[in-house]
Amino acid sequence: MLLVFLLLGTFTKAYSCSLLESPSTATMMAGAKVIVRAKALEYAARPDPNMRTTGVPAAKIRFQVIETIRGPVPSDLVLPGYLSDTDDFNDQPSPYNFVRPGGRQGSCFANTYRSGAQFLLFLVKTKTGEFTVDWYPLGPVNEQLHAGDDPWLRWVREEAHRTKGVSDAASKGSAKK
Repeated sequence: MLLVFLLLGTFTKAYSCSLLESPSTATMMAGAKVIVRAKALEYAARPDPNMRTTGVPAAKIRFQVIETIRGPVPSDLVLPGYLSDTDDFNDQPSPYNFVRPGGRQGSCFANTYRSGAQFLLFLVKTKTGEFTVDWYPLGPVNEQLHAGDDPWLRWVREEAHRTKGVSDAASKGSAKK
């Protein structure tokens, strides 16, 4: 019986999400190469009805980019995920420092999107050149928005504008060295 308990305890630890530090909105903002407001449209690749994961889904969703806050991005994005007919708004006060409820279930990332809803996406490119939101564990990298004037969206716009001058100056300073 003790062996079963030890094995189950090890299995749980191996697959749970844990971090050395709490997520930081400032760190996330600095690390995102692209930030966009986008609408979840449809499946680009449908999910297998017999398989669901809290990890990276094989199913892919097509998003329409509505607004680019930072970085070059195509007008359509395709990201791994599942479509849903229910909302998954962040239950924390804005600015968020933690993932929405859908991302607190094992993998560190929310991977379900309400069909037709808008999301604020913090993106980086993978080694294969694809965009992903699965780069900052437990961070609010793909939060559902309440509307175009959502407090989270307003805060991110202001912060991106405020830090743009700082990052531009840092880039010019390092180029002179």
